[in-house]
Amino acid sequence: MEIDAAREVRTTCPYCGVGCGVLAKVAADGQVSVRGDPDHPANFGRLCSKGSALAETVGLDGRLLHPEIHGRRTGWNEALDHVASTFSQTIAEHGPDAVAFYVSGQLLTEDYYLANKLMKGFVGSANIDTNSRLCMASSVAGHRRAFGSDTVPGTYEDLARADLIVLVGSNLAWCHPVLYQRIAAAREKRPEMKIVLVDPRRTMTSDIADMHLAIAPDGDVALFTGLLAWLGQHNALDRAYITAHTTGFGQALFAASALDLAGVAAATGLSEDELGGFYSLFAATAKTVTVYSQGVNQSSSGTDKVNAIINCHLATGRIGKPGAGPFSVTGQPNAMGGREVGGMANMLAAHMEIENPEHRDRVQRFWNAPGIAQKPGLKAVEMFQGVADGRIKALWVMATNPVDSMPDADAVEAAIKACPFVVVSDVLASTDTVRHAHVRLPAAAWGEKDGTVTNSERRISRQRSFLSAPGEAKPDWWIIAEVARRMGFGEAFAHETPAEIFGEHAALSGFENDGGRDFDIGAYAGIDAEGYARLAPFQWPAPSPGGGTTEQHPTRFFANGHFYTADRKARFIAIRPTTETRTTPDFPLILNTGRIRDHWHTMTRTGKSPRLSQHIAEPFVEIHPLDAQHHGIGDADIVRISSPRGDVLVRALITPRQRQGSVFAPMHWTDQFAAKGRLDALTAPLIDPVSGQPALKHVAARLEKFVAKAFAFAVMRRRPEAIAADYWAVARCRGGWRVELAFANDDADWTAFAGSLFEAPSAEMLAYHDRDAGQHRIAAFDGEHLTGALFVARGPVAVSRGWAAEQLEEVHASRRERFRIVAGRAGAERPDAGATVCSCFSVGANQIVAAVAAGCTTVEAIGGALKAGTNCGSCRSEIRALIQASRVQAAE
Repeated sequence: MEIDAAREVRTTCPYCGVGCGVLAKVAADGQVSVRGDPDHPANFGRLCSKGSALAETVGLDGRLLHPEIHGRRTGWNEALDHVASTFSQTIAEHGPDAVAFYVSGQLLTEDYYLANKLMKGFVGSANIDTNSRLCMASSVAGHRRAFGSDTVPGTYEDLARADLIVLVGSNLAWCHPVLYQRIAAAREKRPEMKIVLVDPRRTMTSDIADMHLAIAPDGDVALFTGLLAWLGQHNALDRAYITAHTTGFGQALFAASALDLAGVAAATGLSEDELGGFYSLFAATAKTVTVYSQGVNQSSSGTDKVNAIINCHLATGRIGKPGAGPFSVTGQPNAMGGREVGGMANMLAAHMEIENPEHRDRVQRFWNAPGIAQKPGLKAVEMFQGVADGRIKALWVMATNPVDSMPDADAVEAAIKACPFVVVSDVLASTDTVRHAHVRLPAAAWGEKDGTVTNSERRISRQRSFLSAPGEAKPDWWIIAEVARRMGFGEAFAHETPAEIFGEHAALSGFENDGGRDFDIGAYAGIDAEGYARLAPFQWPAPSPGGGTTEQHPTRFFANGHFYTADRKARFIAIRPTTETRTTPDFPLILNTGRIRDHWHTMTRTGKSPRLSQHIAEPFVEIHPLDAQHHGIGDADIVRISSPRGDVLVRALITPRQRQGSVFAPMHWTDQFAAKGRLDALTAPLIDPVSGQPALKHVAARLEKFVAKAFAFAVMRRRPEAIAADYWAVARCRGGWRVELAFANDDADWTAFAGSLFEAPSAEMLAYHDRDAGQHRIAAFDGEHLTGALFVARGPVAVSRGWAAEQLEEVHASRRERFRIVAGRAGAERPDAGATVCSCFSVGANQIVAAVAAGCTTVEAIGGALKAGTNCGSCRSEIRALIQASRVQAAE
């Protein structure tokens, strides 16, 4: 890979919607290093564990480097001509709605803009949707219902200025760690600040919460409609604000009052005392910010949840003010940028409405397009149903992996496999979606791409390239523009640089905008290449580069009480809570899906990092101890989770943090990393009727123990191509790979199995077998280096994973050292660090326990001794738990 220079480049993190600034440096020898940008207003130098490990993810292993047609390498001209001609032919024969684009919050705004322009303005269909539909569509719908526009009123500054922060369905400590640390830092300065966590699980975020409301799944509508009724009953309303700036309050309050406190308690699973405590605290605290994320959005009632929250803020006048307001935090780096360019099937660019004929006319004239989509297109779930039933005959997937991330994922995979023409633009040569593409187009990756992204607080930042694209990889915007030109739309897609596309995007936002639309960055329409190159992060609305405000562009949205409805007043939405029972005798548990700290989406990036794979290296399910006992499941057993749509195999993690009657499992594992870990094969295509967002947090499921006769753990230098085990999960480690395995039978020839796993037929094998005890340990060596080691037992293997993985990088000169590996334990001179707790500094649990024994009895002291917890801070609650456990053990 070529490098641009040995210099430090300001860019932006490609993970969550926090939008952290990153300083990336490429040394003269090509080594990449990253650190947080201390001048970026989103993070002020902080990075989470994923951001800190970005340098480990930019290697070329697994990259798609050349265009391919039906698996045959080809050149760009042939590939692009084939894509353009097939799409054009499909449109000519079946109409524009026979084609679809499925795009991604991983795209840059410039990529998103051209894809949207091509589909809606020149193909003439709105069949373009995005994986952001899976994470924030209900927020969009709720904003539009209440405000008349998809306007996020909150800013990060509000988190530090609030006196009460209510976190709803948001595990900030793991999913948005930098914001979590921002709140924790504010709390340290102002201990009187209160934090309430509303979540069925006692997540790591509960570590800073004064109150944890372990709400029943989908109980949020009842909780906040109950709050609205309580505010009315206790004279805690801002009636002057309601009268001056809102409509519909009477209907909303009447609907909310249908549920008394006892009814709210029944619907939420909370006690009346818990509800009264929370409601009283909310009523008494003027500076309240309600932060919500996927626990609210990923629901069949997600839009109602959003509006129930907004109703409470409107009723108390807590919006448009410092330290107060509803605040949706997004899951992807450019979900907000996608919203700005109309990246979803029911939107137009620049926050205009596809249902509005004036907006359609305006966009068509600006683009000088031959036509414009006249109606909303198919939203994500509907889109893949359209692929399945043949309405969509040509599909282009960009920078996302729907075979793993869409609900009813097996049906989605079957639809894609049967589709007559599938194009995938991606960074990797092998994903669960790429394997079904007829045409594979190599896209540039983070570090190679150049463009802009918008974070959760509406701040636009530059992603800048600091590496040259390898092979024949190209930016997504270039690929889209080239296809558009070959389809006959060359004049409208004559862009040569992302700066030109950004300028056009900015110009459209200001086109015929007299203040009636919230998104307006028209002042940047004339930006040139030099201005684009030095563009500093800025937050819209922005009347001019560098600042200044006007009546139409206040610093803070809704500060003047004006909204984007026809009468400029916010709308209360009347909501009547309903409860839905999805469990059945056959599927008695509720499955909640989500993310973990160190992995991201379907692991196409984080799966490359050894550091990020050590904290949690395999798919798992959190089970309450009483549920585990009822189902006969022990800690670390292999568990089959089933739903009416499919099943997966995962490791059991028994914890009282999990609500009884519910289980939690992460969505990251794919066929690339596990034998049967694609969690969204279990989820139903059940959607919110307003937003179209699928309900990924509330799935009827059952558990059963997978009866394994043998368990195994292995480390090896080369990634195994095929693994003959009923259960396996592979993860990268320093020096190679680690694999967890389980088998329904224990009659294997373990030495032969090890040889096939390590793919080293000429290696020197050392082995220990105790067939009566079911223990087998085999190590293979190539000279003085370990090729692989396999440890087999009848129960979960007790060998230290960290120690075993370290042996791949060691020199084993003596036979004694080699037999130590076969023995499965380190020598006394080589203490075992234990399971990774702090990924930022690779600190293990045993190191923390030893530091506690040596006198480090606070999280700060551990940080001083080991650095653990001093970067992103998302491991601080785990460190605190280890300190407490050590104290208890010492007391006993």
